[in-house]
Amino acid sequence: MIELAPSILSADFAHLAQQVEGAVAGGGSVIHVDIMDGHFVPNLTIGPVVVKSLRKATRVPLDCHLMIENPDQYIPEFAEAGADWISVHQEACRHLNRTLHLIKSHECLAGVVLNPATPVETLSEVLDIVDYVLVMSVNPGFGAQKFIPGTLRKMKKLAEIRAARGYSYRIEVDGGVGLETVGDVVRAGAEILVAGNAVFGKGDPKANASALLEAARSASLQRV
Repeated sequence: MIELAPSILSADFAHLAQQVEGAVAGGGSVIHVDIMDGHFVPNLTIGPVVVKSLRKATRVPLDCHLMIENPDQYIPEFAEAGADWISVHQEACRHLNRTLHLIKSHECLAGVVLNPATPVETLSEVLDIVDYVLVMSVNPGFGAQKFIPGTLRKMKKLAEIRAARGYSYRIEVDGGVGLETVGDVVRAGAEILVAGNAVFGKGDPKANASALLEAARSASLQRV
């Protein structure tokens, strides 16, 4: 099942509730929330307070992507604020297994994220416990970056490992997803599509989300 996860990183925060409402009306079924601390990535974004406000504005799941150092320290806070999904970077977690179990202990879906230069093989010991794997198709930190084509191989590899081992994790992609790239990522195996600039960058979020989802679903019929 293909899902669109509009990323509020590119939304107009002065009208955040309305922007999210439009994206959901266009078919967005998960709202992606990028949490950046200025240390793990060179940018600062939002914290639990905004997540708590967003929780009041929508009923769809909130997918909190923690691009932060020491994620264990903040996981309980984001869960309490209303996160439904929480993902952490493999590169930021000294004890990844423990961190993923911490997320699950707060009744959230647990995801693990890979930066473009991090191999899929680094996840071999946790793929049996994660609910989803997020492949970064840009270097994290800023929106509206250009898609890195080499990351398609990771999506294909994750799909192959899942089939071979009988795992159930889903494959999410974040970075440079738009009408020009969505077909490639879906055919490579991605099922949850994070899109910020393509949804909120210009024009109507509802129409943008609808067009992107339609293109993604069309591409899914071409999977071999």
